[in-house]
Amino acid sequence: NCDDQLVSALPQSSFSSSSELSSSHSPGFARLNRREGAGGWSPLVSNKYQWLQIDLGERTEITAVATQGGYGSSDWVTSYLLMFSDSGRNWKQYRQEESIWAFSGNTNADSVVYYKLQHSIKARFLRFVPLDWNPNGRIGMRIEVYGCTYRSEVVGFDGKSCLIYTLNKKLINALKDVISLKFKTMQSDGILLHREGQNGDHITVELTKGKLSLLINLGDTKTHPSNAHINITLGSLLDDQHWHSVLIEHFNNQVNFTVDKHTHHFHAKGEFSYLDLDYELSFGGIPVPGKSGTLSRRNFHGCFENVYYNGVNIIDLARRH
Repeated sequence: NCDDQLVSALPQSSFSSSSELSSSHSPGFARLNRREGAGGWSPLVSNKYQWLQIDLGERTEITAVATQGGYGSSDWVTSYLLMFSDSGRNWKQYRQEESIWAFSGNTNADSVVYYKLQHSIKARFLRFVPLDWNPNGRIGMRIEVYGCTYRSEVVGFDGKSCLIYTLNKKLINALKDVISLKFKTMQSDGILLHREGQNGDHITVELTKGKLSLLINLGDTKTHPSNAHINITLGSLLDDQHWHSVLIEHFNNQVNFTVDKHTHHFHAKGEFSYLDLDYELSFGGIPVPGKSGTLSRRNFHGCFENVYYNGVNIIDLARRH
């Protein structure tokens, strides 16, 4: 149940805003159902350049939001945008169905409008940006945010390092592989994942010019001429310092490659089952340079979060050596 109230217990210092009408309209008064001060936050001027911000103190999973107008006033917001950030500097807008989502706000000062997010946000900072408000009043807001602590394992790569996982041969199931991770970077190029075989076979996930490519090379083109090389590219501008998720699922010869919410399904026509791969996976780079000459050689520079291979928590294993 990820629906704890996150705002009510925050200290005053966790609230900030673009401006305030007076000290009794300051952002610290913007807590749902509270009546202190003037009964909510109001900016100095009501226009579309105003915002109300909360710092949750750490990365948090946010599942719902609720808003009210200023207590007993004619000040309420009828629609708003939600922005989120890990740093408080680099902001992203909440989107739904691939478009920026404007939330329906309030129609009076005191009724609570609750909104369950279609997909949760993981962030430390949240910003409410009013778009429209009561024409006979001004911008006025009280808010609550619902969610829970976000548990994550994060590892940083400096562009020279990589993390190598040696698989237990007894546990290998050639018919099923699932690899998942999130990454965040400012660099447009880098190797996220590599697995190599004896005959030059390899699978590589590589960031190139801000796009993510899944490269499958079956090495011996005489044996598997029809499908010797597979190169699938997904996403763009993935070097924007926001978290992006990657999922690779391989069952028999069916492969699903997912970046954020976009999935490419393909059949490897049987040959993928023959990949003669080592029992070793490297994350963030290729440990032996020059082994498969077609790659850019740029090691990853940035962060990975929650790296799993067939349910095994790779970062936790690395932490425990």
